[in-house]
Amino acid sequence: MEKRHKDAMENMEDIAAQFYEQLKKGTIPEMKISTRSKNNIVFDKKTGVWKYGSSKSTRSAKKLSGARMILRTLYMLDFITDMIESEKSSTLREMYYISEGWEKAKFGDQSESDRLAEDMEIVTDCLREDFKLRPEEDGARLIGDITVKERTRKGDIRKINCRDDVGDSGYTIPYNVEEDKVNFDDIGVDFVIAIETGGMFDRLVENGFDESSNSLLVHLKGQPARSTRRVIKRLNEEEGLPVVVFLDGDPWSFRIFASVAYGAINSAHLSDFLATPTAEYVGITASDILNYDLPTDKLSKTDRNALKQELEDPRFNTRFWHDEIETMLEINKKAEQQALAKYGLDFVTDVYLPEKLSELGLL
Repeated sequence: MEKRHKDAMENMEDIAAQFYEQLKKGTIPEMKISTRSKNNIVFDKKTGVWKYGSSKSTRSAKKLSGARMILRTLYMLDFITDMIESEKSSTLREMYYISEGWEKAKFGDQSESDRLAEDMEIVTDCLREDFKLRPEEDGARLIGDITVKERTRKGDIRKINCRDDVGDSGYTIPYNVEEDKVNFDDIGVDFVIAIETGGMFDRLVENGFDESSNSLLVHLKGQPARSTRRVIKRLNEEEGLPVVVFLDGDPWSFRIFASVAYGAINSAHLSDFLATPTAEYVGITASDILNYDLPTDKLSKTDRNALKQELEDPRFNTRFWHDEIETMLEINKKAEQQALAKYGLDFVTDVYLPEKLSELGLL
């Protein structure tokens, strides 16, 4: 058994022991957990990311709903402990279906079980990978001149160059990208560019932008998986590669950038592990919509509400973000990355990105 799995099991046993001691003393079982909201994230100057503050929520068996959550917690602790001991693993989806057999404790939908798994990370100070839990799908794709050293199931190390050995499909990031599974070698790129949509990723690949800009292209697949954010973090931290993020121009894409650079609110306990605070945003912005006269869509009511919430989000409390968000609200427009095709299929790689990257000193 690997040390990280053993440590996770011991930490979970400590939680079960706390519940036992409460019952033994005749007190109603309860568990305290960090409040997961934007009002309880604070900026850590040392690491440059947003983490949970001191506010705690109490889950108590005083009410039926609280008692059910504690029962689910105990079932989950038991399930994860058995899984580690038997050297098995489970997807988050499988864990949700496993709960169908938990008397009076099954989840209503998978979002409930996923959230409880995250809660277990917070209270144990472990990762879901330490629990041998994995997402249903692997991460996104990489293309560029960098070699990945990947450990196989049999323990062998294989080397894969993310430009020469993968074709146009790219290297698929596995769910576990820690040092015991994945490492990097022969770094032949100058920076990382993370791209939101598959269509734009494929456009940059087809146009050979990874070679012309000497960059590593990373497809985020919308809101990026943990493994994708972790790879970006490791490339920045361990290999010293600058990171830029190229997204659609709408409030949801702004939040994707926040999760990459600042840390996501729902997983602020992992900000040290996943966030890349030096990442730079290269578009699309509200200013781009105006400066490049891009095709747009009108903001929906939901879009406008999201933008207004971002004005109150401490992660966006900078002059750049307030200016861009307020401008977007004023013009009442949003735009996709593909809107740049108005000027031809090569415009994004011949003009737009070179201009943006030159401003950052990367080209």
